[in-house]
Amino acid sequence: MKAQVKNLSAGSAGEIDLNDEIFGLEPRADILHRVVNWQLNKRRAGTHKVKTRAEVNGTGKKMYKQKGTGNARHSDRKAPIFRGGGIAHGPVVRSHATDLPKKVRALGLKLALSAKAQSQSLIVLDEAKLDAGKTKQLAAKLKALGCSSVLFIDGNDIDVNFARAAANLPLVDVLPGEGANVYDILRRDTLVLTRAAVALLEARLS
Repeated sequence: MKAQVKNLSAGSAGEIDLNDEIFGLEPRADILHRVVNWQLNKRRAGTHKVKTRAEVNGTGKKMYKQKGTGNARHSDRKAPIFRGGGIAHGPVVRSHATDLPKKVRALGLKLALSAKAQSQSLIVLDEAKLDAGKTKQLAAKLKALGCSSVLFIDGNDIDVNFARAAANLPLVDVLPGEGANVYDILRRDTLVLTRAAVALLEARLS
């Protein structure tokens, strides 16, 4: 499939051929859902924890004798029903990571790119470079492109001035080509790829 190439000033910079096996697939919500869940699960630290009755500070002495008091039978005050006692069935330190085959992950990235292309939310730029790292300058160029919530994916070497200018803009993310992922692509309304990014992604997913 062919796509128009623009420059940062929204002017025409020619055309580019996009691989139909990467940008022309029919999106599948189930695969995208699996990949996004896999990504978010890997991000979770899993360090949440509470103290059980074996770990709280307190004496192990029996509260009162077993019989004859008219009260319920108890051992020590570290039981979960008492204030200051341990927590029953609380979270423990664990890994939330799940397994997902590499082929499914690669397919998810192809489907995310195809979804943006199908919804006319994909823009191909000649290059993402600025003369100075000025946020005002980049904001004006984004307005000309008609973008507000946008993810820029460049080659492996991101222009320093462009990254600095984008850092102060809300809903604008910049990633190198090797950092392209399903979650970040889907969370922004518009995906902007440079020529270098297209070449990297096609080499990575072919």
